[in-house]
Amino acid sequence: MSHNLQQNPSADPALLLRYRDRQYAPEMLAVAIGKLNLFSWINARGSATTESIEQHFSLAARPLDVLLTLCRAGGLIRTASGRHELTALGREHLVDHSPWFLGPYYAPILDSPIAQGCLQVLQHDRPANWQASEDGNDWHASMMDEDFAKGFTDLMNCRGTAMGQVLADKTGPFLAGCKQVLDVGGGSGIYSSTLVAKHDHLRATVLEQAPVDRLTRDEILRHGLQDRIDVVQGNMFTDPWPSGADCVLLSNVLHDWDFPEIRTLIQKASAALPSGGRLIIHEAFLDDDKAGPLPVAEYSVLLVNITRGRCYCPAEYGAILADFGFDVGPYQDTIADRGFITAIKH
Repeated sequence: MSHNLQQNPSADPALLLRYRDRQYAPEMLAVAIGKLNLFSWINARGSATTESIEQHFSLAARPLDVLLTLCRAGGLIRTASGRHELTALGREHLVDHSPWFLGPYYAPILDSPIAQGCLQVLQHDRPANWQASEDGNDWHASMMDEDFAKGFTDLMNCRGTAMGQVLADKTGPFLAGCKQVLDVGGGSGIYSSTLVAKHDHLRATVLEQAPVDRLTRDEILRHGLQDRIDVVQGNMFTDPWPSGADCVLLSNVLHDWDFPEIRTLIQKASAALPSGGRLIIHEAFLDDDKAGPLPVAEYSVLLVNITRGRCYCPAEYGAILADFGFDVGPYQDTIADRGFITAIKH
């Protein structure tokens, strides 16, 4: 077994990931300032509801939620009783008739491809095809191409080693009575690999679609864990899930999807688990008031541009988990602005 799965890093790579994860946030803000003139519009009314913003600017609900979360986390707006109003920072520097208006500072990036993509997502709720194959497919369709899937799986795998090691440590007590983890949409299998490497009593099964499942098998073999981790090929939405698991892991999966797909996956997790079975959701979480953390709000802008999802808060997942018979535990931090929530099936 590869030794690097058992030794945690001594330094948190959060800053290095933030440089890349925030790459869409400036353009999203530029669009709000220069294309929508959103802050001047809110200022003229004193405050505004999400619904009024959505209707006036003809924006889609999912990306608008991401934009408002970014503005809240950045200290540009505050939200109370369902109404958004500008802070002093937003009022002084983002309203077009203010003497300190910074709109021209964002003008050079206002028509960049990324900004155009952000506007497309805001208006049409469709990913802007960044990191997609050249034929215009979105990220999920692009993952069916083996070369693209290999590059993206490598990308996820390189950060997953550190994240998985800390996740394995922090979830140790929760997993003490478990024997079999089902890692749904597990990518390279890095999270299954770190879990079983740290916990001798665990076995795992990774459910992945082709062609990623072949890459998963290669990675597990590289770590020498092929005797403890199985790989099953299948579509997590349309195919039956492997039986026999007493823990389901959804690591960096749900944030790729909107609420209907999230409900489907949690319903399937509930059906796959026995009473007392356990569920772990691991990814980057917003605070329940969706006013931060800023790095996660920035990362959510990236997700809304390349996937069908965004970042969520524990309360949003908790409500769905409760609907499908789970008792939900508290959120816990891990490393690199990530964390997890746990749930136990009734």
